[in-house]
Amino acid sequence: MSEQESLRPGDRATRTIRQRLHLKGELMLAALPTATVLLVLFMVEILSEQRLLFASLASSAFLIYLDPEHGTNRVRTLVISQLAASVIGLAGYVVLGPGYQAAAVAMVFTILLMILTDAVHPPAVSTALSFALRAGDESNVVLFGLAVAITAALVLMQRAALWMLSRHHAAEAR
Repeated sequence: MSEQESLRPGDRATRTIRQRLHLKGELMLAALPTATVLLVLFMVEILSEQRLLFASLASSAFLIYLDPEHGTNRVRTLVISQLAASVIGLAGYVVLGPGYQAAAVAMVFTILLMILTDAVHPPAVSTALSFALRAGDESNVVLFGLAVAITAALVLMQRAALWMLSRHHAAEAR
């Protein structure tokens, strides 16, 4: 059986540079996920009353901050797992009503789908539970999709930031 891409750690050279960051570097890397989460919260506040549906994206944002090169944090993995989890959770809510049965079914199907599609992103389990327990209406899935797109952009920004840090580190080493 081949190694699952979504479970593969990021590039060793990038991880090594990431481990050497001082407080200023850590704060700079943490600024992007913090700003992303605040942007999503602001957007949700304007467009929806269901703030808790987006809590798992905060976990996604800080996993991306921790290791943007890790397979769990790739754009493909994030988008597939989070969007599928929202749809599966909403389906559980619609079919079974809000409650533990819908949440359990949504969680199991989300985990199964993540494994089968090699898109393992743990915060998506929380997304499935949130939608199954209190989904509201279908428009929240669309809003959640927009929030996932913003978070996916964070992956690209964090990778760019790490690339710039590695270039800076290489220049200093010369």
